[in-house]
Amino acid sequence: MNPVTRRVHVRVPATSANLGSGFDTVGLALDYHDELTFTLSEDPADTAAHVNIEGEGARTLPRDETHLVVSTFRRACRTFGLGRFGFTLEAHNRIPQARGMGSSAEAIVAGIAAAAAFAQEGELNRSAIFDLAATIEGHPDNVAPAVFGGLTVSWDFSTAEGVGSVPIPGGEPLHGGFHTVNYPVDPAITAAVFVPDYELSTEKARQALPATLPYRDAVYNVSRVGLLPAAMNPGTLAAATTSSDGSDADGGIAASVAPSALAATANTLLYTATQDKLHQPYRAALMEPSWNLIERFRSHGYAAAVSGAGPCVLVLHYGDAREAIDAIAAEDLASGHWRALHLPIDTAGVTVERG
Repeated sequence: MNPVTRRVHVRVPATSANLGSGFDTVGLALDYHDELTFTLSEDPADTAAHVNIEGEGARTLPRDETHLVVSTFRRACRTFGLGRFGFTLEAHNRIPQARGMGSSAEAIVAGIAAAAAFAQEGELNRSAIFDLAATIEGHPDNVAPAVFGGLTVSWDFSTAEGVGSVPIPGGEPLHGGFHTVNYPVDPAITAAVFVPDYELSTEKARQALPATLPYRDAVYNVSRVGLLPAAMNPGTLAAATTSSDGSDADGGIAASVAPSALAATANTLLYTATQDKLHQPYRAALMEPSWNLIERFRSHGYAAAVSGAGPCVLVLHYGDAREAIDAIAAEDLASGHWRALHLPIDTAGVTVERG
């Protein structure tokens, strides 16, 4: 099969995984993007990849077939029925490498989306892109928001040996493999990402995790992660939030509630929903400056967590609190070892332009 176009431009958002309580399942797309342009070679004899990189990783990333975007693109082209051809890749990278902002997921999604855009016209088949991206990445928490945008909750469904899917009454069979659900995010929710000048590999962060966990800690996280969809879109709540003694904690939450009350409720839910006992405490020693910053934010009531495997720090907030958030981190920012990105939530996911 021949490509349907000679040029594809891909735009992929940064992502933050876990959000505290949602270890290996929850992801959030951020309005901060890498942009890549694939241009096919005009020489039929040229089947090589020619890679140019600007921005993040320009001095460290490979510029040959071992580049993750290139190797993923090649694999996706085979999957979508395209032959091998030469091309030039122009990568304009803004997403920091090895910081917990989904740079590897971005690369994988970019390669697959580009191959899909070369293979057929029309809208992207996001489900197919997600399936292949999650398989290559090995876990879906970052690739899901990179593909779909917004807030995602993902899982790996295992079937019995020899059984490919489970029939669902009135619906499509549930197949084995990775799945995701995309949740809406209130546009008033913003993310502050504090990026340090040191790196931490995901592999090293995973090695710090224990083989077993206390049952009560698992229950603790389940009770928090269940709040995340409501915390990220609090205006949809209609039922009253009730305290442990049975009293109405805030008089109910509805679309007509006063903006100040909605903001207070949202930030209370965000603070609670980002609590964690499954992974962050075990990784804290690997990123002491990040952990100290998180504890400082949380002591002031802000919903702070490690972004992905770290060492970036994510702070979620309903409403504009940029000045207050930066003031808490003023000493860190003044040190020159940190920079702050104040970002809206990306709701589009990966996008492509042909031609």
